[in-house]
Amino acid sequence: MWSGPRNISTALMRAFENRPDCVVVDEPLYGYYLKQSGSDHPGKDDIIAAMDCDWRSVANSLCTDEPTQCALYYQKHMTQHLLPEMSLDWVDQLHNCFLIREPRRIVVSYAKVRPEFALEELGFPQQLALFERECERLGEAPPVMDSAQTLANPEGVLRALCAALGIPFNDAMLSWPPGKRDSDGVWAPYWYSAVEQSTGFAATAAQQDPEPAVPAGYEALCDEAEEIYQRLSAHVLKPASV
Repeated sequence: MWSGPRNISTALMRAFENRPDCVVVDEPLYGYYLKQSGSDHPGKDDIIAAMDCDWRSVANSLCTDEPTQCALYYQKHMTQHLLPEMSLDWVDQLHNCFLIREPRRIVVSYAKVRPEFALEELGFPQQLALFERECERLGEAPPVMDSAQTLANPEGVLRALCAALGIPFNDAMLSWPPGKRDSDGVWAPYWYSAVEQSTGFAATAAQQDPEPAVPAGYEALCDEAEEIYQRLSAHVLKPASV
């Protein structure tokens, strides 16, 4: 699942991890991204120290070291971790899906943590490039989920995603116990406070706000991101009837 930051990506990882037949991995390329990009994220040194920071080694592991005793291996990826020097050949071995969110909501949320950033830090150009690569490889669009639609109709969207992937839907995906997970990255203390309290896909008032107030200076960035969002949004999965 390829997402950008400040989406419902961790909640979606919770949904899959709550299935009895699934193992998850949380942002396995984060250490590589921080080491190579120099981005000053919270907990940077601890993240780099705790992770394999060689993208080739990580990619090989993601494609060959599948966890045993489970039918599904769910990988939560951030598209901003795809730096220019990386080859993307390895992703052809995965079933790639895309999680999108209206850009203004992402920008407003992200600016509260990191007030200065470029569009690439939100992963929009990388997500589009990977999506178009998948369309060309498959001859059709891969599965695309919209976060607002998922929050509004989690069962319908998750059933549609499972059908697109050829896997059975499981009711366990709709709710999970609150708290931390051993599978959470070492960055969890800085980013996961809300999801640690969650028990399901509950839309907050801010997520339901149709027009969040964008801080001054971010409008041009939002406009550029909106063009990318609309291109992927045209392929969003239609929720299944429940």
